Amino acid sequence: MSKTLKRPVAGERPSCYIPARLDERRIRHRTLRQERRRKPDKPDDFVTYEDSDSEEETPSQQHQVLSTSYNFVDYIRSRESDLHDERSIDPTYASRHILTHDMFRETPISLGNINKVFCSQWLSNRQVVFGTKCNKLMVYDVNMRRVDAIPTLPNSHGTSPDTQSGIHACQINPSHSLLATGARHSADIALYRLPTLDPLCIGENAHRDWVFDMCWLDDQFLVSGSRDTKLALWRVNEDLMEFPEVKDGEEEQDVPSYAHITPVAVKECRGAQKIRAICFNKEYRELALLSLNGYMHLFNAETFSQKLSRKLPNCQENVCIACQPNGLYAVGCRSYTLLLDPRTLQAVKKIASRYSGFGIRSASFQGNILTIGTGMGMLMFFDIRAGKYLESCINSSRTVVLKASKGYVAQFPDEEMDGFQQNKYSPAIYTHCYDSSGTRLFTAGGPLPATLIGNYAGIWQ
Repeated sequence: MSKTLKRPVAGERPSCYIPARLDERRIRHRTLRQERRRKPDKPDDFVTYEDSDSEEETPSQQHQVLSTSYNFVDYIRSRESDLHDERSIDPTYASRHILTHDMFRETPISLGNINKVFCSQWLSNRQVVFGTKCNKLMVYDVNMRRVDAIPTLPNSHGTSPDTQSGIHACQINPSHSLLATGARHSADIALYRLPTLDPLCIGENAHRDWVFDMCWLDDQFLVSGSRDTKLALWRVNEDLMEFPEVKDGEEEQDVPSYAHITPVAVKECRGAQKIRAICFNKEYRELALLSLNGYMHLFNAETFSQKLSRKLPNCQENVCIACQPNGLYAVGCRSYTLLLDPRTLQAVKKIASRYSGFGIRSASFQGNILTIGTGMGMLMFFDIRAGKYLESCINSSRTVVLKASKGYVAQFPDEEMDGFQQNKYSPAIYTHCYDSSGTRLFTAGGPLPATLIGNYAGIWQ
Protein backbone atom coordinates (compact mmCIF):
# COMPACT_ATOMS: atom_id res chain seq x y z
CA MET A 1 0.00 0.00 0.00
CA SER A 2 1.27 3.48 -0.88
CA LYS A 3 1.38 6.54 1.36
CA THR A 4 2.12 10.05 0.07
CA LEU A 5 2.22 13.18 2.25
CA LYS A 6 1.23 15.71 -0.40
CA ARG A 7 2.26 19.34 -0.45
CA PRO A 8 0.04 21.69 -2.49
CA VAL A 9 1.56 23.14 -5.65
CA ALA A 10 -1.04 25.94 -5.76
CA GLY A 11 -3.25 27.06 -2.90
CA GLU A 12 -3.09 26.03 0.74
CA ARG A 13 -4.41 22.48 0.67
CA PRO A 14 -3.82 19.43 -1.56
CA SER A 15 -6.60 17.72 -3.49
CA CYS A 16 -6.93 14.91 -0.94
CA TYR A 17 -7.75 17.38 1.88
CA ILE A 18 -11.39 16.31 2.40
CA PRO A 19 -12.73 16.77 5.97
CA ALA A 20 -15.20 13.90 5.53
CA ARG A 21 -12.23 11.53 5.65
CA LEU A 22 -11.91 12.23 9.37
CA ASP A 23 -15.48 11.02 9.99
CA GLU A 24 -14.82 7.85 8.00
CA ARG A 25 -11.62 7.32 9.99
CA ARG A 26 -13.46 7.69 13.33
CA ILE A 27 -16.21 5.28 12.29
CA ARG A 28 -13.66 2.69 11.16
CA HIS A 29 -11.66 2.95 14.40
CA ARG A 30 -14.85 2.74 16.49
CA THR A 31 -15.91 -0.44 14.67
CA LEU A 32 -12.52 -2.04 15.22
CA ARG A 33 -12.55 -1.09 18.90
CA GLN A 34 -16.00 -2.62 19.39
CA GLU A 35 -14.82 -5.77 17.66
CA ARG A 36 -11.86 -6.06 20.06
CA ARG A 37 -14.07 -5.49 23.09
CA ARG A 38 -16.43 -8.27 22.12
CA LYS A 39 -15.94 -11.05 24.64
CA PRO A 40 -15.08 -14.37 23.00
CA ASP A 41 -16.52 -17.69 24.16
CA LYS A 42 -13.05 -18.71 25.34
CA PRO A 43 -10.99 -16.00 27.10
CA ASP A 44 -7.59 -15.23 25.63
CA ASP A 45 -4.42 -16.07 27.53
CA PHE A 46 -2.74 -12.87 26.40
CA VAL A 47 -4.55 -9.54 25.98
CA THR A 48 -3.26 -6.07 25.05
CA TYR A 49 -4.99 -2.75 25.71
CA GLU A 50 -4.77 0.60 23.96
CA ASP A 51 -3.30 3.56 25.80
CA SER A 52 -6.42 5.65 25.30
CA ASP A 53 -9.96 5.17 24.07
CA SER A 54 -10.24 8.80 23.02
CA GLU A 55 -11.21 9.41 19.42
CA GLU A 56 -10.00 13.00 19.46
CA GLU A 57 -6.90 13.90 17.50
CA THR A 58 -4.91 17.08 17.76
CA PRO A 59 -5.31 19.64 14.94
CA SER A 60 -1.78 18.90 13.70
CA GLN A 61 -2.57 15.16 13.55
CA GLN A 62 -5.80 15.86 11.68
CA HIS A 63 -3.95 18.13 9.24
CA GLN A 64 -1.37 15.40 8.56
CA VAL A 65 -4.08 12.77 8.03
CA LEU A 66 -5.96 14.96 5.55
CA SER A 67 -2.74 15.83 3.69
CA THR A 68 -1.82 12.16 3.28
CA SER A 69 -3.00 10.28 0.20
CA TYR A 70 -3.18 6.49 0.07
CA ASN A 71 -3.93 6.50 -3.63
CA PHE A 72 -1.36 4.58 -5.67
CA VAL A 73 -1.87 6.95 -8.62
CA ASP A 74 -0.82 9.90 -6.44
CA TYR A 75 2.30 7.97 -5.43
CA ILE A 76 3.24 7.30 -9.08
CA ARG A 77 2.62 10.89 -10.17
CA SER A 78 4.63 12.26 -7.26
CA ARG A 79 7.53 9.98 -8.12
CA GLU A 80 7.40 10.74 -11.86
CA SER A 81 7.34 14.49 -11.25
CA ASP A 82 10.11 14.22 -8.65
CA LEU A 83 8.07 16.25 -6.18
CA HIS A 84 9.41 16.79 -2.68
CA ASP A 85 6.59 14.78 -1.11
CA GLU A 86 7.19 12.29 1.66
CA ARG A 87 6.17 9.01 0.07
CA SER A 88 6.54 5.34 0.92
CA ILE A 89 5.21 2.05 -0.36
CA ASP A 90 4.88 -1.43 1.09
CA PRO A 91 7.12 -3.57 -1.17
CA THR A 92 5.05 -6.69 -0.47
CA TYR A 93 1.70 -5.13 -1.31
CA ALA A 94 1.95 -6.07 -4.99
CA SER A 95 2.63 -9.76 -4.36
CA ARG A 96 -0.08 -9.93 -1.68
CA HIS A 97 -2.62 -8.31 -4.03
CA ILE A 98 -1.73 -10.62 -6.93
CA LEU A 99 -2.00 -13.71 -4.72
CA THR A 100 -5.29 -12.84 -3.03
CA HIS A 101 -6.93 -11.84 -6.33
CA ASP A 102 -5.87 -15.03 -8.15
CA MET A 103 -3.84 -13.17 -10.77
CA PHE A 104 -0.78 -15.45 -10.95
CA ARG A 105 -0.63 -17.61 -14.09
CA GLU A 106 2.05 -20.24 -14.71
CA THR A 107 4.24 -20.41 -17.79
CA PRO A 108 5.89 -23.88 -17.84
CA ILE A 109 9.55 -24.04 -18.85
CA SER A 110 10.82 -26.94 -20.92
CA LEU A 111 14.21 -28.14 -19.65
CA GLY A 112 14.66 -31.30 -21.72
CA ASN A 113 16.28 -34.24 -19.91
CA ILE A 114 17.75 -32.19 -17.04
CA ASN A 115 17.38 -33.93 -13.69
CA LYS A 116 15.80 -32.01 -10.74
CA VAL A 117 16.38 -28.33 -10.07
CA PHE A 118 17.68 -27.79 -6.51
CA CYS A 119 18.38 -24.02 -6.25
CA SER A 120 17.59 -20.76 -8.02
CA GLN A 121 18.10 -16.98 -7.91
CA TRP A 122 16.93 -14.03 -10.03
CA LEU A 123 19.96 -12.41 -11.67
CA SER A 124 17.92 -9.50 -13.07
CA ASN A 125 14.37 -8.70 -14.09
CA ARG A 126 14.71 -11.05 -17.06
CA GLN A 127 17.19 -13.80 -16.06
CA VAL A 128 17.03 -16.65 -13.54
CA VAL A 129 19.98 -18.87 -12.67
CA PHE A 130 19.46 -22.39 -11.30
CA GLY A 131 21.46 -25.51 -10.45
CA THR A 132 20.48 -29.12 -11.06
CA LYS A 133 21.10 -32.58 -9.67
CA CYS A 134 22.94 -33.51 -12.86
CA ASN A 135 25.55 -30.84 -12.06
CA LYS A 136 24.44 -28.25 -14.59
CA LEU A 137 24.34 -24.49 -14.01
CA MET A 138 21.70 -22.95 -16.24
CA VAL A 139 20.34 -19.45 -16.97
CA TYR A 140 16.79 -18.94 -18.19
CA ASP A 141 15.90 -15.79 -20.13
CA VAL A 142 12.28 -14.89 -19.37
CA ASN A 143 11.81 -12.65 -22.42
CA MET A 144 13.51 -14.91 -24.96
CA ARG A 145 12.27 -18.12 -23.25
CA ARG A 146 15.69 -19.66 -23.76
CA VAL A 147 17.88 -21.77 -21.48
CA ASP A 148 21.67 -21.41 -21.63
CA ALA A 149 24.30 -23.51 -19.86
CA ILE A 150 27.14 -21.93 -17.83
CA PRO A 151 30.37 -23.99 -17.72
CA THR A 152 31.09 -25.44 -14.28
CA LEU A 153 34.59 -24.97 -12.85
CA PRO A 154 36.96 -27.90 -12.18
CA ASN A 155 39.39 -27.69 -9.28
CA SER A 156 43.15 -28.06 -9.41
CA HIS A 157 43.00 -31.76 -8.45
CA GLY A 158 40.68 -32.90 -11.24
CA THR A 159 37.29 -34.54 -10.81
CA SER A 160 35.60 -37.83 -11.49
CA PRO A 161 31.93 -38.68 -12.11
CA ASP A 162 31.62 -39.91 -8.50
CA THR A 163 32.25 -36.39 -7.19
CA GLN A 164 29.53 -34.75 -9.31
CA SER A 165 26.45 -34.97 -7.14
CA GLY A 166 24.57 -31.86 -8.14
CA ILE A 167 24.56 -28.11 -7.50
CA HIS A 168 22.55 -27.68 -4.32
CA ALA A 169 22.97 -23.93 -3.65
CA CYS A 170 23.41 -20.61 -5.42
CA GLN A 171 23.51 -17.25 -3.64
CA ILE A 172 24.08 -13.63 -4.77
CA ASN A 173 25.99 -11.19 -2.56
CA PRO A 174 24.22 -8.03 -1.25
CA SER A 175 25.65 -5.71 -3.92
CA HIS A 176 24.70 -8.16 -6.71
CA SER A 177 28.25 -8.27 -8.01
CA LEU A 178 29.04 -11.96 -7.32
CA LEU A 179 27.27 -15.29 -7.65
CA ALA A 180 28.36 -18.18 -5.41
CA THR A 181 27.34 -21.70 -6.35
CA GLY A 182 28.59 -25.27 -6.57
CA ALA A 183 31.55 -26.26 -8.71
CA ARG A 184 32.13 -29.33 -10.89
CA HIS A 185 33.40 -31.11 -7.81
CA SER A 186 30.41 -31.06 -5.44
CA ALA A 187 32.68 -30.44 -2.43
CA ASP A 188 33.97 -27.15 -3.89
CA ILE A 189 32.37 -23.77 -4.49
CA ALA A 190 32.55 -21.55 -7.59
CA LEU A 191 32.19 -17.78 -7.87
CA TYR A 192 31.16 -15.81 -10.95
CA ARG A 193 31.14 -12.07 -11.67
CA LEU A 194 27.79 -10.43 -12.29
CA PRO A 195 26.18 -9.52 -14.59
CA THR A 196 28.56 -11.14 -17.12
CA LEU A 197 28.80 -14.53 -15.33
CA ASP A 198 32.54 -14.68 -16.03
CA PRO A 199 34.31 -17.13 -13.68
CA LEU A 200 36.20 -15.42 -10.86
CA CYS A 201 37.56 -18.19 -8.65
CA ILE A 202 36.97 -21.64 -7.21
CA GLY A 203 37.09 -22.44 -3.49
CA GLU A 204 38.65 -25.77 -2.58
CA ASN A 205 40.34 -27.76 0.22
CA ALA A 206 37.55 -27.07 2.73
CA HIS A 207 35.04 -29.92 2.46
CA ARG A 208 35.30 -33.65 1.87
CA ASP A 209 31.63 -34.13 0.98
CA TRP A 210 28.88 -32.36 -0.95
CA VAL A 211 28.22 -28.68 -0.24
CA PHE A 212 24.50 -28.48 0.55
CA ASP A 213 24.04 -24.76 1.22
CA MET A 214 25.80 -21.41 1.52
CA CYS A 215 25.05 -17.81 2.49
CA TRP A 216 26.73 -14.40 2.25
CA LEU A 217 27.56 -12.41 5.38
CA ASP A 218 28.41 -9.30 3.36
CA ASP A 219 29.93 -8.53 -0.04
CA GLN A 220 33.22 -10.34 0.73
CA PHE A 221 32.59 -13.09 3.26
CA LEU A 222 30.76 -16.29 2.37
CA VAL A 223 29.92 -19.35 4.50
CA SER A 224 29.37 -22.85 3.08
CA GLY A 225 28.01 -25.96 4.80
CA SER A 226 28.59 -29.56 3.80
CA ARG A 227 27.52 -33.11 4.49
CA ASP A 228 30.84 -33.59 6.29
CA THR A 229 29.34 -31.46 9.17
CA LYS A 230 31.84 -28.63 8.54
CA LEU A 231 31.34 -24.91 7.98
CA ALA A 232 33.84 -23.01 5.85
CA LEU A 233 34.37 -19.23 5.88
CA TRP A 234 35.61 -17.74 2.60
CA ARG A 235 36.88 -14.27 1.80
CA VAL A 236 36.25 -13.22 -1.80
CA ASN A 237 38.51 -10.29 -2.61
CA GLU A 238 39.73 -10.02 -6.18
CA ASP A 239 42.69 -7.85 -5.14
CA LEU A 240 44.09 -10.72 -3.06
CA MET A 241 43.74 -13.41 -5.75
CA GLU A 242 46.43 -14.73 -8.03
CA PHE A 243 45.25 -15.41 -11.58
CA PRO A 244 47.19 -17.66 -13.98
CA GLU A 245 48.95 -15.81 -16.76
CA VAL A 246 47.97 -16.64 -20.34
CA LYS A 247 51.12 -17.18 -22.36
CA ASP A 248 51.46 -16.07 -25.95
CA GLY A 249 50.52 -18.76 -28.44
CA GLU A 250 48.28 -20.71 -26.03
CA GLU A 251 44.95 -21.81 -27.41
CA GLU A 252 41.85 -20.20 -25.94
CA GLN A 253 40.04 -22.43 -23.50
CA ASP A 254 36.29 -22.94 -23.24
CA VAL A 255 36.41 -21.54 -19.70
CA PRO A 256 38.40 -18.31 -19.09
CA SER A 257 41.15 -18.40 -16.50
CA TYR A 258 40.16 -18.08 -12.85
CA ALA A 259 41.83 -18.08 -9.45
CA HIS A 260 41.90 -20.74 -6.71
CA ILE A 261 41.20 -19.76 -3.10
CA THR A 262 41.24 -21.59 0.22
CA PRO A 263 38.99 -20.96 3.25
CA VAL A 264 39.82 -18.43 5.95
CA ALA A 265 38.54 -20.86 8.60
CA VAL A 266 36.87 -24.26 8.81
CA LYS A 267 34.77 -25.21 11.84
CA GLU A 268 33.08 -28.50 12.65
CA CYS A 269 29.48 -28.18 13.78
CA ARG A 270 29.29 -30.11 17.03
CA GLY A 271 26.26 -32.34 17.44
CA ALA A 272 25.40 -32.23 13.73
CA GLN A 273 25.00 -34.98 11.18
CA LYS A 274 25.20 -33.63 7.64
CA ILE A 275 24.52 -29.89 7.47
CA ARG A 276 21.46 -29.48 5.26
CA ALA A 277 20.58 -25.77 5.23
CA ILE A 278 22.10 -22.42 6.33
CA CYS A 279 20.75 -18.89 6.68
CA PHE A 280 22.20 -15.63 7.99
CA ASN A 281 20.19 -13.70 10.58
CA LYS A 282 21.18 -10.03 10.09
CA GLU A 283 19.17 -8.85 13.08
CA TYR A 284 21.05 -11.07 15.56
CA ARG A 285 24.31 -11.40 13.58
CA GLU A 286 24.23 -15.17 13.69
CA LEU A 287 24.24 -18.20 11.41
CA ALA A 288 21.44 -20.75 11.73
CA LEU A 289 22.08 -24.31 10.56
CA LEU A 290 19.86 -27.34 10.10
CA SER A 291 21.32 -30.83 10.38
CA LEU A 292 19.66 -34.03 9.25
CA ASN A 293 19.59 -35.48 12.79
CA GLY A 294 16.87 -32.96 13.70
CA TYR A 295 18.99 -30.27 15.40
CA MET A 296 19.24 -26.54 14.81
CA HIS A 297 22.60 -24.90 15.53
CA LEU A 298 23.55 -21.25 15.98
CA PHE A 299 26.96 -19.74 15.18
CA ASN A 300 28.12 -16.24 16.03
CA ALA A 301 28.75 -14.64 12.64
CA GLU A 302 31.37 -12.21 13.96
CA THR A 303 33.53 -14.70 15.87
CA PHE A 304 32.59 -17.76 13.75
CA SER A 305 32.05 -19.81 16.92
CA GLN A 306 29.23 -22.17 17.81
CA LYS A 307 26.76 -20.74 20.37
CA LEU A 308 24.18 -23.48 20.94
CA SER A 309 22.34 -26.47 19.51
CA ARG A 310 18.70 -27.37 20.07
CA LYS A 311 16.69 -30.45 19.22
CA LEU A 312 13.67 -29.57 17.11
CA PRO A 313 10.21 -30.93 18.03
CA ASN A 314 10.09 -32.89 14.78
CA CYS A 315 13.30 -34.47 13.56
CA GLN A 316 11.90 -35.91 10.31
CA GLU A 317 13.02 -34.37 7.02
CA ASN A 318 14.07 -30.91 8.19
CA VAL A 319 15.54 -29.77 4.87
CA CYS A 320 14.84 -26.02 4.53
CA ILE A 321 15.11 -22.88 6.65
CA ALA A 322 14.19 -19.23 6.11
CA CYS A 323 14.74 -16.08 8.17
CA GLN A 324 12.50 -13.00 8.32
CA PRO A 325 14.26 -9.59 8.48
CA ASN A 326 13.17 -9.17 12.11
CA GLY A 327 14.83 -12.48 12.99
CA LEU A 328 11.96 -15.01 13.02
CA TYR A 329 12.98 -18.47 11.75
CA ALA A 330 10.84 -20.83 9.68
CA VAL A 331 11.85 -24.50 9.42
CA GLY A 332 10.20 -26.89 7.01
CA CYS A 333 9.46 -30.37 8.38
CA ARG A 334 7.65 -33.42 7.09
CA SER A 335 4.17 -32.54 8.30
CA TYR A 336 4.31 -28.86 9.24
CA THR A 337 6.37 -25.66 9.26
CA LEU A 338 7.87 -24.47 12.55
CA LEU A 339 8.14 -20.79 13.47
CA LEU A 340 10.99 -20.35 15.97
CA ASP A 341 11.82 -17.52 18.36
CA PRO A 342 15.40 -16.46 17.41
CA ARG A 343 16.32 -15.73 21.05
CA THR A 344 15.49 -19.16 22.49
CA LEU A 345 14.77 -21.34 19.41
CA GLN A 346 11.45 -22.23 21.04
CA ALA A 347 8.65 -23.11 18.63
CA VAL A 348 6.13 -20.26 18.73
CA LYS A 349 3.80 -21.82 16.16
CA LYS A 350 3.35 -25.03 14.18
CA ILE A 351 1.86 -24.38 10.76
CA ALA A 352 0.16 -27.62 9.78
CA SER A 353 0.58 -28.58 6.14
CA ARG A 354 -2.67 -29.05 4.25
CA TYR A 355 -1.00 -31.78 2.24
CA SER A 356 0.84 -33.95 4.74
CA GLY A 357 3.09 -36.88 3.99
CA PHE A 358 5.22 -35.23 1.30
CA GLY A 359 7.13 -32.70 3.39
CA ILE A 360 8.05 -29.03 3.11
CA ARG A 361 10.83 -28.71 0.52
CA SER A 362 11.39 -24.94 0.28
CA ALA A 363 10.50 -21.85 2.30
CA SER A 364 11.04 -18.09 1.96
CA PHE A 365 9.77 -14.84 3.45
CA GLN A 366 8.27 -12.08 1.32
CA GLY A 367 7.57 -9.44 3.93
CA ASN A 368 4.99 -10.92 6.29
CA ILE A 369 4.07 -13.74 3.92
CA LEU A 370 5.80 -17.09 4.30
CA THR A 371 5.86 -18.98 0.99
CA ILE A 372 5.96 -22.77 1.39
CA GLY A 373 6.86 -25.22 -1.38
CA THR A 374 5.66 -28.78 -0.79
CA GLY A 375 6.66 -32.19 -2.03
CA MET A 376 3.52 -32.60 -4.12
CA GLY A 377 3.62 -29.54 -6.37
CA MET A 378 1.69 -27.12 -4.17
CA LEU A 379 2.74 -23.61 -3.11
CA MET A 380 1.06 -22.34 0.06
CA PHE A 381 1.19 -18.87 1.62
CA PHE A 382 1.00 -18.17 5.35
CA ASP A 383 0.24 -14.69 6.66
CA ILE A 384 2.46 -14.16 9.72
CA ARG A 385 0.50 -11.15 11.02
CA ALA A 386 -2.91 -12.80 10.67
CA GLY A 387 -1.63 -16.16 11.94
CA LYS A 388 -3.33 -18.16 9.19
CA TYR A 389 -2.99 -19.14 5.56
CA LEU A 390 -3.56 -16.31 3.08
CA GLU A 391 -7.22 -16.18 2.09
CA SER A 392 -8.52 -15.46 -1.39
CA CYS A 393 -10.44 -12.23 -2.02
CA ILE A 394 -12.21 -13.90 -4.94
CA ASN A 395 -13.55 -16.82 -2.92
CA SER A 396 -13.44 -16.23 0.83
CA SER A 397 -14.09 -19.90 1.58
CA ARG A 398 -10.68 -21.04 0.31
CA THR A 399 -7.03 -20.22 0.88
CA VAL A 400 -4.51 -19.18 -1.77
CA VAL A 401 -2.76 -22.21 -3.30
CA LEU A 402 -0.74 -22.43 -6.51
CA LYS A 403 -0.58 -25.87 -8.13
CA ALA A 404 2.40 -26.53 -10.37
CA SER A 405 2.21 -28.32 -13.70
CA LYS A 406 3.61 -31.86 -13.93
CA GLY A 407 6.86 -31.06 -15.68
CA TYR A 408 8.86 -33.91 -17.17
CA VAL A 409 9.58 -37.42 -15.90
CA ALA A 410 11.82 -39.83 -17.81
CA GLN A 411 9.93 -42.96 -16.83
CA PHE A 412 7.55 -44.29 -14.24
CA PRO A 413 7.87 -47.69 -12.55
CA ASP A 414 5.41 -50.36 -13.57
CA GLU A 415 4.03 -50.64 -10.07
CA GLU A 416 3.19 -48.04 -7.48
CA MET A 417 6.30 -46.84 -5.65
CA ASP A 418 6.37 -44.68 -2.53
CA GLY A 419 2.75 -43.71 -3.07
CA PHE A 420 3.33 -42.26 -6.56
CA GLN A 421 1.43 -43.23 -9.69
CA GLN A 422 1.65 -41.66 -13.11
CA ASN A 423 -1.88 -40.26 -13.04
CA LYS A 424 -1.37 -38.82 -9.54
CA TYR A 425 2.17 -37.52 -10.00
CA SER A 426 3.10 -33.98 -8.93
CA PRO A 427 6.65 -32.59 -8.76
CA ALA A 428 8.30 -31.48 -5.54
CA ILE A 429 9.00 -27.73 -5.30
CA TYR A 430 12.67 -27.86 -4.26
CA THR A 431 13.24 -24.15 -4.88
CA HIS A 432 11.32 -20.93 -5.46
CA CYS A 433 12.25 -17.24 -5.55
CA TYR A 434 10.54 -13.89 -6.14
CA ASP A 435 11.96 -11.22 -8.40
CA SER A 436 12.83 -7.78 -6.98
CA SER A 437 9.33 -6.42 -7.62
CA GLY A 438 7.57 -9.37 -5.99
CA THR A 439 5.27 -9.71 -9.00
CA ARG A 440 6.96 -12.76 -10.55
CA LEU A 441 7.74 -16.08 -8.94
CA PHE A 442 10.10 -18.77 -10.22
CA THR A 443 9.39 -22.31 -9.03
CA ALA A 444 11.34 -25.45 -9.88
CA GLY A 445 12.05 -28.99 -8.73
CA GLY A 446 11.32 -32.49 -9.95
CA PRO A 447 10.20 -35.94 -8.82
CA LEU A 448 10.36 -36.53 -5.07
CA PRO A 449 11.59 -40.18 -5.18
CA ALA A 450 15.35 -40.37 -5.62
CA THR A 451 15.01 -43.15 -8.21
CA LEU A 452 12.93 -41.05 -10.61
CA ILE A 453 14.60 -38.78 -13.15
CA GLY A 454 12.84 -35.63 -14.29
CA ASN A 455 12.41 -31.90 -13.79
CA TYR A 456 9.91 -29.12 -13.35
CA ALA A 457 10.23 -25.34 -13.76
CA GLY A 458 7.75 -22.53 -14.21
CA ILE A 459 7.36 -18.75 -14.05
CA TRP A 460 4.30 -17.34 -12.28
CA GLN A 461 3.38 -13.82 -13.41
